[in-house]
Order: sequence, then C-alpha cells, then structure tokens
Amino acid sequence: MEKLINIKIEKLPEGLYLATSDDIQGLIAQGRTIEETIEIARDVAKKLIELQNKDFSEEEIVYNNLQIPIIVGL
Repeated sequence: MEKLINIKIEKLPEGLYLATSDDIQGLIAQGRTIEETIEIARDVAKKLIELQNKDFSEEEIVYNNLQIPIIVGL
C-alpha cells in the first residue's frame, strides 16, 4: 500500500530549504539541499504516520508535487 503525500518546498533567505505539508499536520523539514530536505521530510512523515497508528513503510511514501519558488532576474 502507498501513501501519497504532497509537500511544499521553499528556499529560505539563509539558503536552506523548508518542506511543509497540508496532508500531514506537523510535517516540517529543513535541509541544505532539496534532496536532503525530501529525505528528512520522508523520515518525519513516516514517524508522524506511525504516531497516528498508520503503518506505512518508508518505500510506500510517494511524493507527487513539489512547489519550489525561483527568482528570475530581469
């Protein structure tokens, strides 16, 4: 069984990335790269789901949507 979780990733002024999710209350993850942030978000999501007594393995969590702001110089 898979659990689809949408996350939003934004770049912070300090250069770090912050992931949040409307799908899982309390999911907040911060990393130095997008990949690291996704991995941390996956771990946090798994722990939060386990706390909610839903048993999904790490491989079953699928991310479908990334929202990443970019700055375009004109």
